[in-house]
Amino acid sequence: MRALIQRVSEAGVSTEGRLLGEIGPGLLVLVCAMRGDTEAESAWLARKTAALRIFRDAEGRMNRSLLDTGGAALVVSQFTLAAETRGNRPGFSTAADPEAGARLYEHFAAQLRGHGVPVATGAFGADMAVRLVNDGPVTIWLDTAAR
Repeated sequence: MRALIQRVSEAGVSTEGRLLGEIGPGLLVLVCAMRGDTEAESAWLARKTAALRIFRDAEGRMNRSLLDTGGAALVVSQFTLAAETRGNRPGFSTAADPEAGARLYEHFAAQLRGHGVPVATGAFGADMAVRLVNDGPVTIWLDTAAR
């Protein structure tokens, strides 16, 4: 699985003008299941996301996690993180099929909740508008294939 994580002061996601989820300080997590991924990758990615120390401590260093700060996560499905860009038109054949992608997306969100993180979500497969205020900016790429 892949995730693009952005530290935010606030974020929200909507579709067709209807708000689906929003958070204050925390993480916007764009997540993509890859072909062959299982719940094991989802669980690892959720654990890593919850424990990632990218929030400032009292000295201003990135040394605190969502678990330390009590921040929330906005989890949004983003199959385009699987893009293959050899040519000018991206291909997405390495992304999980929609059924597996939806299952692993929901599993990831549930695993984050299981770590005590408040989680808001988008709608899997929907055309969504995501707004955010990136704090830092801090943007981190995680890929379970690289662990």
